[in-house]
Amino acid sequence: MSLGQRVTTDHQLARLLQIGVVLEEVVESRAAHHLESLPEAEREAIDAEVRALLDEAADESAEHRERLESLVDDLDAETVSYEEINALVDARYGPPEGTDGVLYDQLCNEETAYKFYDDLIEAIEASDAAFAIDREVVLETLRGIREEEREGVEDVTDIMERRA
Repeated sequence: MSLGQRVTTDHQLARLLQIGVVLEEVVESRAAHHLESLPEAEREAIDAEVRALLDEAADESAEHRERLESLVDDLDAETVSYEEINALVDARYGPPEGTDGVLYDQLCNEETAYKFYDDLIEAIEASDAAFAIDREVVLETLRGIREEEREGVEDVTDIMERRA
């Protein structure tokens, strides 16, 4: 489904929110596993600032996932479990290349999430459909998550610029 279109049904809204849940699960899993996946020497080279960034990203994604799952539940739909996505992430992605790779990957995650929520908000706002859940609650939730993703992009960019 293209986000360039309006969201016109509960089914479309549920599917897009489910995509958001999966996106957050991937970000959470990757942030949580970056340090574990690095070779020992590179892991020790990661400083406290980057460790804190990854911990915060994992916690924030878990919180976003819970907020989205609540909306999906209100639409009487189901989501994919974190454990299933985590297993797929472990099987699919190799370790990043040192601190720069960790930061670049995290920046890509934050930017992807921001763009997804920005497009989803636009698609909902472009629609005049009535949903089974309150449109303003959905939009308020998504706007809050989008803002936190924007802040995440800025945080990673700031760290990368200081290291350049």
